[in-house]
Amino acid sequence: MQSLPFDRLGRFWRGNLHTHSDQSDGALSPAATAQYYRDAGYDFLAVTDHFRSEYGFPLTDTTPLRTEGFTTLLGAELHAPRTEAGPSWHIVAVGLPLGFAPPGPEETGPQLARRARAAGAYVGMAHPAASLLSSADAESLDAAHAVEVYNALAAREDRGDSWHLTDVLLNRGHRLHAYAADDAHLQPQDPPGCAAWIQVRAESLDPDQLLAALKAGHYYSSTGPELLDISLANGHITVRCSPVRKVLITGGAPGAQVVQGRDLTDCTLPLAMFRGGFCRVTVEDDTGGRAWSNPIHLAPTAGSSDTGAAFSVATSRAPDPRRDQEPRRGPHRRDRRGAEGAGSETELVAPGSAP
Repeated sequence: MQSLPFDRLGRFWRGNLHTHSDQSDGALSPAATAQYYRDAGYDFLAVTDHFRSEYGFPLTDTTPLRTEGFTTLLGAELHAPRTEAGPSWHIVAVGLPLGFAPPGPEETGPQLARRARAAGAYVGMAHPAASLLSSADAESLDAAHAVEVYNALAAREDRGDSWHLTDVLLNRGHRLHAYAADDAHLQPQDPPGCAAWIQVRAESLDPDQLLAALKAGHYYSSTGPELLDISLANGHITVRCSPVRKVLITGGAPGAQVVQGRDLTDCTLPLAMFRGGFCRVTVEDDTGGRAWSNPIHLAPTAGSSDTGAAFSVATSRAPDPRRDQEPRRGPHRRDRRGAEGAGSETELVAPGSAP
């Protein structure tokens, strides 16, 4: 089980892992692209130009763009044949060494990803929904650390969200993290950049520390809200966040635990429905912006029953009994049950909100 990042040493650093410059099909130079993100308050950026022959297989060297308070990670978007629906894979590889060799004539996408990971890269499955990846495709990419669960550029074709495939893979036992990214090209016809990002917990902006934190899953993703803390104790999960209208716990079972209201910042929900599998947190603010935790892998504690009355997760925090309290509930509470009669969703509506 992974450690949750919120009480780890250091702080959260905001960055984007999927970006293109004019070294492939982006609009701006690497320097101007980095300046665009630095001016928007980002702490780090990975320029991941398309690693294709028509662009000369660029692995864009952004090390000269590192300054005090802003750094870069070297990477590329790798391509090789083929997926079930398309002629080539799209694979984000961050932390590649300069001089990484182009794909060989017979090298497949999964083989290229394995070589990138062996070279030290963090490997992401780029925009699965937009690429129409099948579950068989996804399972063959066995070198991936993570799935790009939200791609802001793909959202314009209504294929930005790839959580369904991710949940299927997690339920099949694949230990994957999840990240959101812009896939920014900054072309005039594109949606604005700085629309989706990750917050990485590390002691400093040292690129090696950021890369290690990525591989360990010490981050969360967002298009707006902040996740301030997630903790688990006594079969419950407690979420603290910036003001939102919805807190959602989903995972390896159909249904969800939901709290809705105004300016929610702290709530506690039971984990029994996930029965020692995995869960994840989604929060949504008044503008529709969302933030997502990485999947949290649970395990039954000694003596727990099959109903999942108690779970544990590896964390660095000592249990705090104050966090085991349920949030104060208003007069409106609804339980919605699935077709099979099992409790598939519980919705707690805060005082003053619509029933």
